[in-house]
Parts: sequence; C-alpha cells; structure tokens
Amino acid sequence: MKILAFSDLHLARARAADLVAASADADLVIGAGDFCNMRQGLTDAMELLEGIEAPMVVVPGNAESLAELKAAAFDGMKVLHGSGTEVGGLKIFGLGYAVPRTPFGQWSCDLDEDEAEAMLARCDAADLLVFHSPPKGIADVTGTGLSIGSTSVYAAIERIQPKLAVCGHIHDCWGKEGTIGATRVVNLGPTVNWFEIAR
Repeated sequence: MKILAFSDLHLARARAADLVAASADADLVIGAGDFCNMRQGLTDAMELLEGIEAPMVVVPGNAESLAELKAAAFDGMKVLHGSGTEVGGLKIFGLGYAVPRTPFGQWSCDLDEDEAEAMLARCDAADLLVFHSPPKGIADVTGTGLSIGSTSVYAAIERIQPKLAVCGHIHDCWGKEGTIGATRVVNLGPTVNWFEIAR
C-alpha cells in the first residue's frame, strides 16, 4: 500500500496544494494533527485538503480538539483518537493531542502520560500507529535542546511493534526518524512523505 503522510499543516496553503497534488498517487493519506493554529481556522484547513480523494486517516493535534476535527472532517476522512480502523487490510490505530501536557495554556489539547497510556492500552495490534506527539527520545528535541516526547507513546510502540509509527508536533524534528525495536518512527512535518507497507 502506498501511503502519503504529513503533520503540522498549520494552514499552509502551498504545502496543502503539494499534498493534494501528490495524493492522486496514494492508496491512503495520513494526517498526524495540527491542521490549524491555536484552535482557529480548522474549516479553512479542511477546505485546503478537500481535493484529496484517497481514503484519509487523521488524528487531532494539540491545535484542534477531537470534537472540532470530527465536525470539520470531510467525506472519506476517518478521525482516530484512542481508536483504530482498517483500510485495505491495513490495521491503523491513532492517538492525537500533545503528550505530555504542554505549557501553551487553555487553547492546547493535551493529555498527561497516564491518560495517554490508558487510551493506548485499547490497541493490541496494528500495522501503522499514528500519533501527534513523538515517542520520548526519538525526533522529540526542541530548538532549546529539550527532549519532550512521550514515554507512553514509546511504550506503546515497543509493545505493539507496528511496521511504521508516524508523528509530528516537534517542528524542530520534522524529517527526523529512529527505530524502536523493528519499528521505524518518523516525525513527518507538512511535506510530502511516502511510505510503502505490504498489505
């Protein structure tokens, strides 16, 4: 299966146009959160992506809530947050929001590690895990040198061992990746990222 994946669009019109154009070649499109900015402009962000005709699976970032994303989602878009789905025989589980909690204040949609762990416990097996936040120690370092990834996300990847885990959230680490066991982990960013997973 040919998968196009991105994160942290943040209403970037040119980036969205690139993603829509590329999606014509995709069997599946993944969006790993932060489509808008600080809970503003989500409808506009969805309109930028409406040209995507492939099946699309998304998680909310910390810039939009689960309810907001579900309300704004267009036909063919499946929203995951502590839940899973199957596309073309591929098992996908997703968890959005920032984990752990951010210092950004009331607008940010966050989970603490215990909340995230409880939601991730619902997943026994998956081919693809989609997170907004990166796992602790992989593609999670801010521009000031702080490692702010999630221990519960790391533990879930280690336990489930999907073929691929994708994330975003930490802008300074867009394009960076690592491995947990046999699982490739990639911090996506708002560019065109291609992956192949056998069905």
